[in-house]
Amino acid sequence: MSIAFVFPGQGAQTIGMGRALADAYPAARAVFDEVDAALGEALSTLIWDGDIEALTLTQNAQPALMATSMAAMRALEAEGIGIERASFVAGHSLGEYSALCAAGTLSIADAARLLRTRGKAMQEAVPVGVGAMAAVLGLDFEAVTEVAAEAAQGEVCQAANDNDPGQVVVSGHKAAVERACEIAKGKGAKRAMLLPVSAPFHCALMEPAAGVMADALAGVEMKAPAVTVVPNVQASGCSDPAALRDMLVEQVTGSVRWRESVAWMAGQGVTEMWEIGAGKALSGMIRRIDRDVATRPVGTPDDVVAARDG
Repeated sequence: MSIAFVFPGQGAQTIGMGRALADAYPAARAVFDEVDAALGEALSTLIWDGDIEALTLTQNAQPALMATSMAAMRALEAEGIGIERASFVAGHSLGEYSALCAAGTLSIADAARLLRTRGKAMQEAVPVGVGAMAAVLGLDFEAVTEVAAEAAQGEVCQAANDNDPGQVVVSGHKAAVERACEIAKGKGAKRAMLLPVSAPFHCALMEPAAGVMADALAGVEMKAPAVTVVPNVQASGCSDPAALRDMLVEQVTGSVRWRESVAWMAGQGVTEMWEIGAGKALSGMIRRIDRDVATRPVGTPDDVVAARDG
């Protein structure tokens, strides 16, 4: 049996996530302490006792989700399950930073600071209300790419997230994204609806944020990963730190090729994918991509014990 560890992205955040892990495993609590110290603030207090609107702010959600994923990793390690159990790691958007942390390429402190910078830069790249994202259900990536091109009309409109065979997210100028929703419905989409996000991620409007991340990543040490990473923009394995750094920059404006990433790992013989951290959104996508791949959530102490006991 070959296993991949996968790490969730924005939207998985909930108040209280990771608290039970921190209570049960000192190594998990240490992750939250390390993130708090790296950011110079008590992000853990916001995660466990704060306001969901504040936690959902991009600059908070991104390091918070990474912290929760790494807390789950440390809990697994405390039960004797290390990164070497995985053949591959991959993460959805910001989850790629969690994957790189788990593989030892980035330190937790560096990942926390990078994600705080990334969240702010993505938020500031486009004035609120100018951009939007929408989920299109029932059309494949190729069809939605054509829809986005037709809807652009001189504005930015791109297929941003290829999540699974029937769910593709478009991103760009708000009016263009709204046009894309109507065009998609006309072409047989089951649903097409705007998402409650604060900025149009993974499209050309994020170019200013890509520049910020290029500068931020240039000053951070990145080591060779302990296991092969499957980056969002490549959707196949990579172990070269320099290439992984470049792809983190490219990822800001590039598509999240999640469907292809999962299919590629399955093609390499992966039969089980463990969703490390908050929520179960990736597990649902994985099942829709390849029914033969088993999924396992690892976000609570009970999940960790179940993983240990196999």
